[in-house]
Parts: sequence; C-alpha cells; structure tokens
Amino acid sequence: MVTVYSRHGCHLCEDAVKTLESMREELAFEIEIIYIDGDAELEKLYGNEVPVIHINGEHHDFYRVDRERFRTSLEKHRRHQ
Repeated sequence: MVTVYSRHGCHLCEDAVKTLESMREELAFEIEIIYIDGDAELEKLYGNEVPVIHINGEHHDFYRVDRERFRTSLEKHRRHQ
C-alpha cells in the first residue's frame, strides 16, 4: 500500500498522485490518499512537507515522486515482507 499524505488544493500533491497512478498498474500497488487538512496531529507531523509518501507504512519521500527511486524502494519493501 502506498499512502500519500496530502492537502486539498496542493499542486505538488496532485502531481505526485498522477505520477503514482501512472505507475500503479505496471507495479501493482494500491494508493491511499489521506488529507491532513484539519487533523492537528497530521498537520503537526507533515505540515508544509506534503505530499508525504509512505510505502507499507514507512516514510519514503516528500514533495515529488522520483520514478526510479520509488520503483527501487517499492521492490525493497516487497523483498522484506
């Protein structure tokens, strides 16, 4: 599972989700989007770093999705399951 912590109206977030969606079928993963707006705990954790991307509950990256780095990280997570 790939989780994207996002804010409504965040263009970087929209770009990150589009990039992930373009890779989803090929790499066979699910995307969950969690909006941090109004959640004090999540806003404190992620604030202005959105989008924040987690792979299987572990922090992967923030701001932008680098396709190759994401692919490599996803493969590592799958090997360690």
